[in-house]
Amino acid sequence: MSEKLIEKLNQAIAREIQVSIQYMWQHVRIGGPYAAAIGGVFKEIAVEEMKHAEAIAERVDYLGGVPTTKPDP
Repeated sequence: MSEKLIEKLNQAIAREIQVSIQYMWQHVRIGGPYAAAIGGVFKEIAVEEMKHAEAIAERVDYLGGVPTTKPDP
């Protein structure tokens, strides 16, 4: 299969992982009067981003590649 395609998909996985980490960190670190209301939203978004990464990783595996586990810097 196309190495270029697998490379692009792995770049997408890396971005999804990185964004997920950012949202989860915001969920953990949020404070102030709106923390309870907003913190949960950050967590939900983080989980959705990980689901995106998972779906792309499944495609990479299907195409015979190895999905990355490293976030985008």
